[in-house]
Amino acid sequence: MKIDFWFEFGSTYSYPAAMRIENLAKQRGLEVSWHPFLLGPIFREQGWDDSPFNIYPVMGRYMWRDVQRVCEACKIPFRRPSRFPRNGLLAARVACQFSSAPWIPDFVRSVYLANFSEDRDISTPDTVSSCLSELVAEPDSVIGEAQSLAAKNRLRKQTERAVEEGIFGAPSFLVGRELFWGNDRLEAALSWAERHGA
Repeated sequence: MKIDFWFEFGSTYSYPAAMRIENLAKQRGLEVSWHPFLLGPIFREQGWDDSPFNIYPVMGRYMWRDVQRVCEACKIPFRRPSRFPRNGLLAARVACQFSSAPWIPDFVRSVYLANFSEDRDISTPDTVSSCLSELVAEPDSVIGEAQSLAAKNRLRKQTERAVEEGIFGAPSFLVGRELFWGNDRLEAALSWAERHGA
């Protein structure tokens, strides 16, 4: 049985979901499939040129306080990044291109910690390389492959697939054709996977 986890590195609520999902899934005997995608193209289709949390300041103020509460409750370190949203394109290409590698969950968590706990710029090759450094022998080789045309096309197609699956925000969880949206729906998605299988 498995659950498909769709996430965006710039997404605030994807951060606690990414930090929690693997352990919670293991407790239920579930496998997690990690699917990075980009929210930018999805937002542009809705006429947004920025995160809705920036476009609507009242919503943004609520979100930052809510994420802080969520992280405190889950004992996840949190520091509001000095820039939001940060560009997670390179990290997403790495995670997409090497999606079957056993180190991907650790890499994803490392990137999220860099952004939402350490306030580091995850758009730079240096930061992405440092997130890879304890996981792979040759980080520069991984980054080089992630910058290839094949890797760029792979992430683009994965984002298109997200749209086809009806995904409109992050984090999202798919159990078969059943869609759950938001960190607060993670447990419900896992329970559904337990009951219905996938």
